[in-house]
Amino acid sequence: MGANTAENTNLRLKAVLDVLAEEVWTGEKLNAGAVLGEAIARVPLNESETELLSGGIPRGHKTLTTATAKLVKAGWLVKGRSGWSITDDGQRATVAFAEPAAFATALDAGTPVPADTPLPPAPAGKPAKATKTAAKPAAKADEAPSKTSKVAGKAAKLIEEAVAPVAKAVRKRTPAAKAPQATEAASAGATAAAASAAPAVSVETIEQPEAVAVAGDFNVLLGAPANWAPQYDEAQMELDQVDQLWKIAADIPAGFYTFKIALNRSWDENYGAFGVFDGPNHEVHHGGGLLVIRYDHRTRDIVLP
Repeated sequence: MGANTAENTNLRLKAVLDVLAEEVWTGEKLNAGAVLGEAIARVPLNESETELLSGGIPRGHKTLTTATAKLVKAGWLVKGRSGWSITDDGQRATVAFAEPAAFATALDAGTPVPADTPLPPAPAGKPAKATKTAAKPAAKADEAPSKTSKVAGKAAKLIEEAVAPVAKAVRKRTPAAKAPQATEAASAGATAAAASAAPAVSVETIEQPEAVAVAGDFNVLLGAPANWAPQYDEAQMELDQVDQLWKIAADIPAGFYTFKIALNRSWDENYGAFGVFDGPNHEVHHGGGLLVIRYDHRTRDIVLP
């Protein structure tokens, strides 16, 4: 741990790159919040950094989130809609500036990574990443799932439950073609005729906005640079084409959170509780773990599980 917040933040920025570099070898994709959480676990917050700011976010967490912009500016980190990823230059930076002091100096001064710096080797005990043509080894039956896979599994299950009624309705609307008891040729002909006569099934679609964000007091926990900022990728929801709902899932600590739904990365059009335009905040008492939020543009309101 460093002597002050500035040193600690630089150590955590290095930890962010280290975590992302390790992902390259493990293939385990962490979301931005999980990457920040792991960096803080490796370099714990000191007493002053644990002070809670408005919205219940620790001061050190907020400082680190803001400071990650330096990694982006250096060309070592890319913040995409699907998560954060380390660039080749970022991987080489972990080799060229392996010492914390050298890393901090290079980052602050904008020192480029030497061109002849190699990519980091695989971490000890981890095999090199397999090529695309290599067969994937069979998963061990008794291998415990990782935290990330558990979270992803929970999210998939919740989304599956949300989609199930729509899928069931679609199945009901699809007529089952039953071949008559006849010769093989007649049976094939009847089946083909029934298939061609069956009406096409389509899921109702509506005109959707270009982007939908959950803008609230927990956005930094998702990896965004600031709270209440709908312009950031980390706050964006994904449209489920099956049920036409916008969804976002994140593993965040227990707490009382507030948010609004903001369209097209701005506050020009936003909806609060009960789908009211520019209305009061949505509120959620979260028990910790996976939080799933769904938004229905037909009602301009969130959909409760």
